[in-house]
Amino acid sequence: MHESRTFQVIRAVGLTLLTVFVLAPLFVMVSSALKPLGDVQGEFRWIPSSVTLRPFVDIWSTIPLAKYFANSLLVSLAATLFSVVIAILAAYAVSRYSFRGRGFFRMTVLSTQMFPGILFLLPLYLIYVNISQVTGIALNGSRLGLVLTYLTFSLPFSIWMLAGYFESIPRGLDEAAMVDGAGPMRIVWRIVVPAARPGIVAVAIYAFMTAWGETLFASVMTNDSSQTLAIGLREYSTQVRVYWNQVMAASLVVSVPVVVGFLLLQRHLVRGLAGAVK
Repeated sequence: MHESRTFQVIRAVGLTLLTVFVLAPLFVMVSSALKPLGDVQGEFRWIPSSVTLRPFVDIWSTIPLAKYFANSLLVSLAATLFSVVIAILAAYAVSRYSFRGRGFFRMTVLSTQMFPGILFLLPLYLIYVNISQVTGIALNGSRLGLVLTYLTFSLPFSIWMLAGYFESIPRGLDEAAMVDGAGPMRIVWRIVVPAARPGIVAVAIYAFMTAWGETLFASVMTNDSSQTLAIGLREYSTQVRVYWNQVMAASLVVSVPVVVGFLLLQRHLVRGLAGAVK
């Protein structure tokens, strides 16, 4: 298709402005993380007058960042693992079997994504308190409770997405495996899962990122021993001062796992999202 010179210029300018708009906050974050605290609190400058790596060292001693990092990593990985395994089994049942209530289940799963998450905060809190009183299992304030909370967010979308992806896989593969004597579980893990790897990777990334950056539920359903990064970063702000350069440095450090994982798996993510909407 022929493109005029004017169109090419407008496209280049538009994409450049969009790129600058997206990268500007990241640049300010990096710039502020490399400044001494006095420079960050003074007049704003895009380029640091002096560069220091001290904030990247001090972030580990100012607050127990390593503990918050471990809590976030543990909770996010557990929520991702459970979400992927449960979603695979549920999505396979929905995509391959006809049963009473199948349409209602799919509609219910999809409709839960239409409600803002804050609506579930008080109900979940009351459920956890009641479970603790009845069974003695402390869910509120524990990492287990936070994992279960994040499953309520990630599972509906994961099931809906994987069900669509599984339906794009020919059923002839299942039937051929059945002829060879394979049972449903063997078909799922040996036939369907390898064929749906891009979709499963996309679901895993979504579940991990949902848990990694969540703040609202983590601020209510954690205590001193189970606090995650999103809540712990607030401790850089004291009654005396705010360590803005350390906040920016810590934000960059905690973003590394997500950025690295996204760069490594972005090819599967794009293929997974594309396969789910076919």
